[in-house]
Order: sequence, then C-alpha cells, then structure tokens
Amino acid sequence: MRILVTGGAGFVGSHLVDALVAASHDVVVVDDLSTGARSNLEAAIATGRVQLLVGDVSHNIDVDGQFDVVYHLASPASPPAYLARPFATLAVGSEGTRRALDVALASGATFVMASTSEVYGDPLVHPQTEDYWGNVNPTGPRSVYDEAKRFSEAITYAYHRYHELPVSVVRIFNTYGPRLAAGDGRVVSNFIVQALRGEPLTVYGDGSQTRSLCYVADLVRGLILAGQTPTEHPVNLGNPQEITVLELAHLIRELTGSTSPIEHYGLPADDPTRRRPDIMRAHDVFGWEPHIDMRDGLVRTINAFRDELAGH
Repeated sequence: MRILVTGGAGFVGSHLVDALVAASHDVVVVDDLSTGARSNLEAAIATGRVQLLVGDVSHNIDVDGQFDVVYHLASPASPPAYLARPFATLAVGSEGTRRALDVALASGATFVMASTSEVYGDPLVHPQTEDYWGNVNPTGPRSVYDEAKRFSEAITYAYHRYHELPVSVVRIFNTYGPRLAAGDGRVVSNFIVQALRGEPLTVYGDGSQTRSLCYVADLVRGLILAGQTPTEHPVNLGNPQEITVLELAHLIRELTGSTSPIEHYGLPADDPTRRRPDIMRAHDVFGWEPHIDMRDGLVRTINAFRDELAGH
C-alpha cells in the first residue's frame, strides 16, 4: 500500500513508519520537524520506501498520487510543547485535520485520526470508556490541545457522515518508549532523564494521581489495525495497567539504580487525577490488547535514553 503519515517524524509517528516499512508499504511523511526529528526516520528513509516532505500541514499538504491509508498524527503532544505553541496546536487540530481529510477523500483512503485520552479531561468516570463525554476545561491552558483534538474528532466524523469516508478515531493514552524527547516534559522521560543524571525526580502534587502507560510498539500495532478496520466509533488505545506517579518514580529509580531524591511541586492546572482506558472496544473491534510488560518496556526505554545521553 501507499500510506501518508502526518507527524511521521515524531515519537509515535516514526515508530509507525518503521512498522509500515517493515510490512513492505511505501510511506510519505509530512512533518514540519517542530517537535519531530529527521533522525527518527533515518533507518526508514534508507530503505528507499519513505519520502519525507518538510512542511506544516496546517498550511498545505502538497502530495501527489493516491493513498490507501492516511494517518493524521501531526500535533505537539506533550504539555510543554503545546503550551509553548498554542496557536499552532489549535491550527493543526483544525485546519491541519481538514487538509489531511481532504487528501484521504481525494483517494478514497481510510483516514486514521490520532486523538487522545485528553478528550476526557480530568475524568469523573473511571476507567474511561469511549461513550464518556469527558470533563474538559474549555478555557484553561490545556484546552489548546484538548479542544483541538475534540474538534478533530468532530470534523472526522462529519466527513464520515457527509462524504461516507471510511475513518478510525483512536484515543491514545500515555505512551512511552525509545525516541521520547529528553526535554518533552512527559512523566516517563522526565523521570528517566532525571534518574540517569542523578537529579531530583520532580513529582507534582503528592504523586497519587495515576497514569496508564502503553509501550509504543503495542500502540503501533493498534494504529495499524485501525488503518485496516474502519469503525464508526472512537476506540481507546492504551494499557489499562494503572500506576501512581509516585510509584512510577520509585520504579524508575529502581530500574536505573539511581539514588536521586524525589521532590514534590504544585500540581499544574487541570492535571488529570486518574487516567485508565477501558479497552474492551479495541479488543472487540480490532482484536487488540497490549502485550509488553511495564517493567520490560521501561528497561528498553531506559537503555535507549542511556545511549542517547552517552551520545551513541
């Protein structure tokens, strides 16, 4: 197949591109490299199956030819990234999504929208099922990301209903693995880098808030299945194994052999207190569930950061 991946130079996007190339597909990546990196795609480009076009999908998606699947992953995804670029985040969720949908429509391709668990906000329902409408602050600092993704879901389903475009909307929960950027502000990368450098691990609040962490290879399997199986309803992709932030800090200290202290800071605005996906729909529709154990995944991620910090 010939597949378009917006945001394909990013953390999740580049792993998806690797998996698509391994399955002998040809891939066109459009990425402005604002949060992604060309180096993430070096091995994939070397196969001759990947074309990287540097550009902002909010302004234009200048691609030729037909596509079988369009994956729309372009967007800042970590709080520091989208808080630093609020207007770009809103634009890529709105105009960028519309342009990616138009590419899919022109080809009759399946459109896969990479949405987020952030559409649930600070949830009042636990675990979160796809029929929960969420508890989002529409005017808070995080709304530039949360509402951009909620809009992207709305326009995706509008294209599905009006144009009969085949679509899959996947709501991605916390994901980790190699190629996480060291300074992107996500909890796993923060803790690993701090532990490896012997710096204090920064825990916001008392650390009782929970996250459910999915290893990136498991997530990518779900994304590929989403491209193969259009569905009329959003689907959660995440690992339902829940852990508190404080437990995660202690686990990463153990796995890195670090003696870093843990320091507590005030909670950021609208930080979700509990986050855990109900993945029954993913199991029923895609036949998907995560396979990689958290400790195993964290060791792989720690080793990748060790190599990166050592300059390998």
